[in-house]
Amino acid sequence: MTNTKKPHRDTIFVEDAEILSHKAFDGDQFLLRVKAPECAANARPGSFAHLQCSPQQPLRRPISIMRASPADGCVDFLYKRVGRGTTLLSERTVGESLSIMGPIGNPFQIHPEYPRPLLIGGGVGLPPMVFLAETMYQNQEIKPFVILGSEVPFPFKPQPSATIITGIPNDVIAGMPLLEDWGVANRLTSLQGFPGCFQGYVTDLARHWLDSLDESARNEVEVLACGPHPMLEAVSKLCQEYDLPCQVSLEEYMACGVGGCAGCVVPIETADGTTMKRVCVDGPVFNARDVFSQ
Repeated sequence: MTNTKKPHRDTIFVEDAEILSHKAFDGDQFLLRVKAPECAANARPGSFAHLQCSPQQPLRRPISIMRASPADGCVDFLYKRVGRGTTLLSERTVGESLSIMGPIGNPFQIHPEYPRPLLIGGGVGLPPMVFLAETMYQNQEIKPFVILGSEVPFPFKPQPSATIITGIPNDVIAGMPLLEDWGVANRLTSLQGFPGCFQGYVTDLARHWLDSLDESARNEVEVLACGPHPMLEAVSKLCQEYDLPCQVSLEEYMACGVGGCAGCVVPIETADGTTMKRVCVDGPVFNARDVFSQ
């Protein structure tokens, strides 16, 4: 008998999650924490959830998971208010119930053969990198370096990093407090002149770091990235230049979030030629070379 079971069907849960905290930051950014035990227990770095922003807004919105704690059943989402859905979501208050569907999607793959991973997050791509860094730092054999970029104020107060990183300009000292608490090497970038940040693109700072590594160290690097499409394309080109493996997490508009509507398809290169893949369940994480073929 043919197995017709659909992938993901046993790992996507619909929960009425209680809002535990909801904080606003500059740049129309919000940090939402909910109680969602099933999502928390099954979330992986790179997966996301489909949130019902309001009972008045039937269509859900896909929001990346920034942290998940199976121990206490909590899930954190960092999002930016950009339209009607996220505006309604930003108005939800502590104690209210919020319907979430998740976790959804194929996550980043952590490869022990690359113990010196480079994590790059830009804008809306910051949350998955935080989740990924938290997962990696728990493994003493993996030493990630995280580069986070933003053109609006960061949703946290940057602090001087206590970690010296080879190849990074001496005046680039700004770091994310949470990553600093974990002892994860990290630096912040922006074109807005924020104090202590690298004044340039995330790929420019990545190049500084990569050029400081010898061949042996560079062979231990895999790049994992999430952010706007132009940023991911630039990261992919950088990785092809340095012949580095690279995973990218794509951001696309989607309706159902579970692969039924095919509204989030993107062209992906395979051994059989170009095919259309759904970002929600075939991704959101793909091999960069398959997305940005030369």
